Amino acid sequence: MANNARDLSAFATLAELSAALEEGSTTSAAIVLRALDRIEAHDPALNSFVMTFPEAALAAAEAADQRRRQGKPKGRLDGIPFAAKDLLDVEAYPTFAGSKALAGKPATATASVLRRLADAGMVLVGKVQTVEFAFGSWGTNPVAGTPLNPHDRAVPRAPGGSSSGSGVAVAAGLVPMALGTDTTGSVRNPSAMCGVVGLKTTAGLVGRDGLLPLATTFDSVGPLARSVEDAALVLAAIEGEDAGDPATYGVMPIRPLEGLDRGVAGMRFRVPGPADLAVVSPGVLERFRAALADFEALGASIEELPMPEPPEAYMVHAGDIMGAEAWHHLGRYVEAPDSVVAPAIRARILKGREIDGARYQELIGKRRVRQVAFMRYMEGADAFLTPTSPITAPPLAEIDETKTPLGTFTRLVNLMDMAALSVPAGLVDGLPSGLQIVVRRFQDPLALRIGRALEVKRGGSLFDRPEGYAEP
Repeated sequence: MANNARDLSAFATLAELSAALEEGSTTSAAIVLRALDRIEAHDPALNSFVMTFPEAALAAAEAADQRRRQGKPKGRLDGIPFAAKDLLDVEAYPTFAGSKALAGKPATATASVLRRLADAGMVLVGKVQTVEFAFGSWGTNPVAGTPLNPHDRAVPRAPGGSSSGSGVAVAAGLVPMALGTDTTGSVRNPSAMCGVVGLKTTAGLVGRDGLLPLATTFDSVGPLARSVEDAALVLAAIEGEDAGDPATYGVMPIRPLEGLDRGVAGMRFRVPGPADLAVVSPGVLERFRAALADFEALGASIEELPMPEPPEAYMVHAGDIMGAEAWHHLGRYVEAPDSVVAPAIRARILKGREIDGARYQELIGKRRVRQVAFMRYMEGADAFLTPTSPITAPPLAEIDETKTPLGTFTRLVNLMDMAALSVPAGLVDGLPSGLQIVVRRFQDPLALRIGRALEVKRGGSLFDRPEGYAEP
């Protein structure tokens, strides 16, 4: 093992960093300093960070090292750096949410999920970019600047959104993990576009106190990381009751690390029919089929069955609920004709104004009907597998903000109140593709177990490093 963090790979996982800290071959101060150095060196070109906290981060790292010297570490994550999406409050710092519309007042308290990670000893090095108000799937932000997908240094490409900065920062090796939020795909989209692991947690599993809401029916918090094990480690630290989020009351612990390596032998996976997959590009579909073949080789069975309704129907339905709730939370920022909110985001929020109380109740009632139908579709299956996105990251110059193809298979999950894990499925012409593993609500550990099986089958890692980010 190396003697210091600068000899560890810049793309070391949380588990690898934890092992190095435990055996004393590196220090938290060295790991955190390297993360800050890499942010300074690479982020001017990537634009993934909104702000950094170098003094506080280094002080926290020194405290973690002191605990280890005393033989009292807080756990496996103690002293390891991470970043948080700029929808989560950090006391004494403003939450901009990718917008100029907010006043920029310092937050009076830190979000509960960040407090949990601090209790585990993790070191917050900064906050990362988001689509304005998290209302978009491409990852673009003309107001705060769009983070650039690190997998193409020649052509500016979409990072995926809305947790765009989280996906870019993890993929480029600036931090080993970043928190994101997922309302209709906002953890999974950047995970697929940037080639990292992203977990859409079951709503109610992770507290949302201190999170700027977009659509509280769907909003969830989850990690983006470079391995499935890392996602499980983070979930184990952040799950649990949150006094500021009643959705978490009475939810039992799910212990995501237990059984992580039990494999998939004997499991049954359902996949969409050919018509449901018609929108998927040939390269992405090929990588999806290859993942299915790997699962079969591991002892799982694959059953192809047309979805109860076309994926587009679920997309529209989820989008209408999200729009109505976004209008409730954010309408005051876009009502005025001279609003500083970007036109595309403003138009999405204003559209929600058209959905009155009666129509909203119709949407909620229809959601229940569709949930019942989809649970019947899932009968006899352990999980539902799809491509995360039907396409790879397009050039920014070719994006049509009025279209939402990245939500083809992700929006369904939030509408159905399920959990899902996106894992890298392999490169297509040098760009990442993603596999989405969908499970019933509160079965998040099962999604992680399935993703972990594929990770082990493919040599222990699904992550492909983007070129050009090895140094410093």
